[in-house]
Amino acid sequence: MSHAQCGPRRALSVGSLPCGPRDSITDVGGVTVGHATIDRGDVHTGVTVVHPCEGPVLARRPVAAAHVLNGFGKTCGLVQVSELGCLETPIALTNTLCVGRAADALVTHALREAGESGLPLPTTVNPVVGETNDGRINDIRNRSVGEKDVLAAIAGAGADFARGAVGAGRGTVCFGLKGGIGSASRLARIGERDYVVGVLVQSNFGRMPDLMAEGKPVGRRIAEELGAADRPERGSVMVVVATDAPLSSRQLGRVVRRATVGLVRCGSYMGHGSGDVFVGFTTANSMGAEKDRGLVRLDCLAEEALDPLFRACAEACEAAVLDSLMEAEPMRGLDDTIYHSLREFL
Repeated sequence: MSHAQCGPRRALSVGSLPCGPRDSITDVGGVTVGHATIDRGDVHTGVTVVHPCEGPVLARRPVAAAHVLNGFGKTCGLVQVSELGCLETPIALTNTLCVGRAADALVTHALREAGESGLPLPTTVNPVVGETNDGRINDIRNRSVGEKDVLAAIAGAGADFARGAVGAGRGTVCFGLKGGIGSASRLARIGERDYVVGVLVQSNFGRMPDLMAEGKPVGRRIAEELGAADRPERGSVMVVVATDAPLSSRQLGRVVRRATVGLVRCGSYMGHGSGDVFVGFTTANSMGAEKDRGLVRLDCLAEEALDPLFRACAEACEAAVLDSLMEAEPMRGLDDTIYHSLREFL
């Protein structure tokens, strides 16, 4: 597949690698995504859940890694992911002040799923939650995301899912335009096999004049056209990376860090007020249930074979950010600022 055939939704061309059939994180087999979107009055927010595998996550424990580029963020669970190298729950994304509520809901889900699956009920669960601050469009102090929203997003997760101003991206702003949920995938050829790298972003970062698309400074033109004031960077970005390549947690961390390249190619310099946080997992390796097991066997690619995965992660991250901007419809902020869609200017 040539890159020109990638993503029928997207009018922008990013990179040189081919994409998967959906140009989405769900091109990685077994991965699903679900949203719950909340719109009432001044509340415009939600939750997006990435489910990393089929069946209970707590039983499979996919190998995982996390990376914090700039730590102005309020995530949950990344310390244990970095220490033990695996996931125990789906990954939930929401707004800054609802991280605790989403974490509690993931614990409820894990306990319920363990009981329904006949697994021993755990006495510890590591919920993984990421966030960005959507307070320019959403009355964030209302803390509107609750357990029912998280559980609904998990229940509704599928391979096909909405992009743009939905779920955790409902109230986000990216490069001064309407941000949201974006996703993309790239195929990395290693030996005789293509491995998939998929990325999902919750975009809420960047300055309008810095925005780059297809290597062109489109943000500068948009800022001039709108007469937009030059403001410091605000907001954050959550990047979720999935792959079916057999990697250790350390190797996966090397791949995940290449998402930085994609953000930079979009024009971000990761300002003081931006939380730039990445979490990734592979469906090819599992830590499994640890009880009564003294040895876990993992398959890993050779270090010198990882370059195609590095490029795939960078390209997919760049494409996912632009996807979030292209798919989001315009919205009005709480102060009546109009946040336009990138589609209006291309």
